[in-house]
Amino acid sequence: MRARVAALHAQGKGRNAIAAELGLGNSTVTRIAKALGLDFSRAQTAVAVAARVRTLKERRAEIVSRLYTRAESNLDRLEADTFRTLVRGEGGAEHVDELDFVPPEHERALVATIGTALTAAAKLELQDGDQKADDAKSLLRNLGAALQAIPDGDE
Repeated sequence: MRARVAALHAQGKGRNAIAAELGLGNSTVTRIAKALGLDFSRAQTAVAVAARVRTLKERRAEIVSRLYTRAESNLDRLEADTFRTLVRGEGGAEHVDELDFVPPEHERALVATIGTALTAAAKLELQDGDQKADDAKSLLRNLGAALQAIPDGDE
């Protein structure tokens, strides 16, 4: 048990986490750690928290990148010369068809999807509170203007 406590401590786990993982009381873990000369100082906890925050920031950045990619993909789809979609034929059977226009209901759905992805990306970028947030706002304004310039198709 002492070796397990030492190994988990070396991984940067705190006393409570070690106690929960091993099914021991907090005081038991403290006693074992003290006997082994181990310390559960706040400095060690601060390092672990900082590493976790950095990891979450990296994960948010990856999600933001994916959201922008999704928005761009949908925008490309709207601006393409042809539009592939499912069309309901005789008897209700669906088949893929390639149209030379974007049906209005699809355009509305894609524009809404793009807006949702961009809004989510901007909100995630704001969590990190750096220059990226200003860049995101600028990008959203530019993309919003581009989306407004696309004809509705109902006219």
